[in-house]
This record gives sequence, C-alpha cells and structure tokens, in this order.
Amino acid sequence: MTLRVTNTLTGEREDFEPQDPDSVLLYYCGLTTSDPAHLGHARGWVHVDVMHRWLEELGYDVRHVENFTDVNEKIVARVGEDGDSEADVARSYIRDILRDMRSLNLLRAEVYPRVSEHVPEIVDLVETLIERGYAYESNGSVYFDVTAFDEYGKLSNQDVETLDAQGDPDERAEKRNPADFALWKAGSVAPDDIAEHRHEEAAPPEEACATAETYESPWSEGRPGWHIECSAMSMTHLDETIDIHVGGQDLVFPHHENEIAQSEAATGQPFARYWLHVRLLDAADEEKMSSSLGNFETVAEAVDRYGANAVRTFLLSTAYHNEAVYSAETMGEASERWERLRRGRERARQARDSVDARTKVTDENLRETVADAREDFAAAMNDDFNTRRALAALEEIVGAVNTHLDGHDEYDYRALRDAVDALDELAGGVFGLDFSTAEPTGEASVAEQLVELLLSVREEERAAGNYDRADALRDELEALGVEVQDTDEGPEYRFE
Repeated sequence: MTLRVTNTLTGEREDFEPQDPDSVLLYYCGLTTSDPAHLGHARGWVHVDVMHRWLEELGYDVRHVENFTDVNEKIVARVGEDGDSEADVARSYIRDILRDMRSLNLLRAEVYPRVSEHVPEIVDLVETLIERGYAYESNGSVYFDVTAFDEYGKLSNQDVETLDAQGDPDERAEKRNPADFALWKAGSVAPDDIAEHRHEEAAPPEEACATAETYESPWSEGRPGWHIECSAMSMTHLDETIDIHVGGQDLVFPHHENEIAQSEAATGQPFARYWLHVRLLDAADEEKMSSSLGNFETVAEAVDRYGANAVRTFLLSTAYHNEAVYSAETMGEASERWERLRRGRERARQARDSVDARTKVTDENLRETVADAREDFAAAMNDDFNTRRALAALEEIVGAVNTHLDGHDEYDYRALRDAVDALDELAGGVFGLDFSTAEPTGEASVAEQLVELLLSVREEERAAGNYDRADALRDELEALGVEVQDTDEGPEYRFE
C-alpha cells in the first residue's frame, strides 16, 4: 500500500512521491528557545519522530533537519532570569530542550541549525530577493513585497487584498503595503519589543535589550526577520526543494506562508512538495497548550511523572492531524495502555522462552492475529500516519497473547516468537517505545515496586525454611490480583 498524506498546500490526501525514490528531505520548524518545552511541543516532536521512523521502515534514507530559533525578542525578555545575555538564555534553553528530546527517545535529526550560525546565508537570501524585485530596503530594514509574488496566500488561502498588517505597528510607515513582512530589521531590540514577554524576575528592559545580538548587513547593523530564518536553514542543509515540511497548525499563517513566498521567489522552484501540520494540543480547559497562556505541563514534568513511554503512548493515541486533549484522565488512560503493551510483550517473551513453549502446539488465532495486526499497522501508518489505528493493531496482538496464555498450559512457540518480534519492530522500532526500561512512573509502577519488595521478602522466608510464611505471602498477593509463578530463574508475576 502506498503512503498517502494530507497536504495542506492542496487540501487533498495524496500519494507520497519524493523527488528521489530512495531518500526523503524532511524539515521541521523547531522551537524558539525562550521557554521550557511543554507537551504541545512534544506532540510535534513525537509525531515527526514516528514519521521519520516509518519512512525509514518503508526503505527511505531520511534526512531530517530541525532548527532552533536562538535570535528573538522573547529570548531577550528572559535575560536576568535564565541567563545574562540573549546568547546565554538561548544556550540554556537549547541544553534543556536537547535533554527533553533525549528523554522522549527521539531519533536524532541530521542537524539542529541555529539562526545565529546562519546569518551569512540569511543575508545572501535577502540580497537575492532584492535583486529579483521581491523585496525592498527602507530605513535600513528590508521587507518582502507580498504583491510581487503572485501566489502569495496559496497555503493558507489568504487573499492579499484583505490581509491584515503583518509585523510591529512601528514598521507600517516603512512598508509599501501593510501586509509586507520583515526580512531584515535595522537596529537592536527595544524595551517595548519585550514588554509583553517579560517576567517580573527578569532584568530591567534596557539592561536586557543591551545584550541582544546584532549583525552586519549591506543595509544596516540589525537582526534577521523570523520567517527568513527557516528558508535559509532549510536550503542550506537540505535543498531548494524539500519533500516534507512539518510544523504546528498555528504556523500555517503567516510563518509557513511567508516561507513559501520568500523561498520560491528566490529560487523559482517549489519550496516544499508536501506540507503536514500537527494539530495543537488542547489543555483540559479547551484552550491550546502554550507558553503564553501558562496552561502547560513541561516535558520534563510529564516524563518524570508518567515516564517517557506513557507520554509517547498518550501523544500517539491520536493521529497528528486530529484534535487531542491533555488531562489527568487522558494521561491515565495512556499509562494504562502502555502498561498493557509492556506486560503483554513481557508475558509473551517469558512464555516464548519457557519450558512450556512447544514446537507442535499451534494456536491459529494468535498466528492470524499477529499477521493481521502487522497488515493493519502498515495500512494505518500509510493512511497519513494514523497512529491511533496503528496503536489499536498493537493492542490486538497483546489481547491475543493474553488469550493464548490464559487458555493453555503449553504454548505455541512460533506464534509467541512472532508476537514478540512484531511488538519489538512496530511498537519499539516505529513507535519508539522502549521495552528495556523499567520506569518509576505512575501508580502502576509503584504497585510493581511493592510487589517486587514482597517477593524479595518471600524469597528470604523460603531461603530460611519458613515455607508456610512464604506461601502465605503468595496467597496474600494472589488475593490482591497478583499471580505468582515460581520458575528456575526466580519468581515471576503478573497482574490479573
């Protein structure tokens, strides 16, 4: 089955056909490094990570680039709170973001370019736009003329004639058209630019703004505009035309619209063949989760509370293009789903490796379920990366494993082997769930720790010859819904 994706540019579900049949160029709009990463950011990360993994599963060589915006007035607003300068603040947050990425078991991108490293490429791109008649200088700043690019608005379905003004109000006197957007901004950051972003504990505005980075250009010493940055970094590390551009739904306009205009005006080539947009994560109050609203849970907090596997399961329980709501209830459900997957896979592994796994025992239901689940998983992922349906296919395997083990004293070795392999390849390799970690997270893991403590006490009693007490501990555990089985390698248990 061919991979099909929903292309925001056309509004259609389309067959995915990269420029090179062997490789995929994928760019993801990364974070502005001014706040801790929250679960809304993690939703984009995890879904892009699974897209990357599935594309590799399909046989493509994936070149994945994700940027850091480390030059921005929001970063300057954090000076004195998270660092002594704009560069220090950005460095501090990049360090934390990289830590959060690793904690979620994300595949590494090919590169993580930073705006501050790519000012020469940005200046070159702006010069090209001026030479080609798509941009103009005004008082040391440079603006893109939206009326010069005939296809402006094709991504967001905006009409140039009805567009509101873009950029800061004080730019309007410099622009030919209120909808024109800045490619280069003369000067530094002014105190008024950071007023709405400051926290009380930050440095005084004048002091913070004095640390803002500025750069030389043919027009003025100044700073790059936000939109031009991604175009320059994408074309530097990938190509003039890329296959997939992914970003949050809130970036369709103006950011991605402006990326298309400036990139295609400069090169005369399509900028991205497929635009995929991740829906925002809503908090329980039905507002989008965002740093500005303060209604977020950071990635670090969520991973510490629930564990990376439960967080990934939560985020993948809804397809990237559908609405998702974060709450204690939805996270609890995700934790339970992860625990079912983990326990099912562990039961299958233990039974496969046990003396009761036999060559001539056959369970056609389990074998067929595993084979069907593989097909269903692939069909779901090829249907616009539908992780919700793919997760349901994994749960079918676990259900069939449990039915097999609960209904037999001797096991179908081949079917259990196939079940474990499927879970390792699909849940592990594609979904990025890590079955090798024992995470101290949530109520379920606390229960496991208590069970293991009681089992260790029981083993001590058995070693001391107190068999009645050891049997009593096992009976008490079974009364609480914990089935204990003694094996040559020690006691094993499962929650009934």
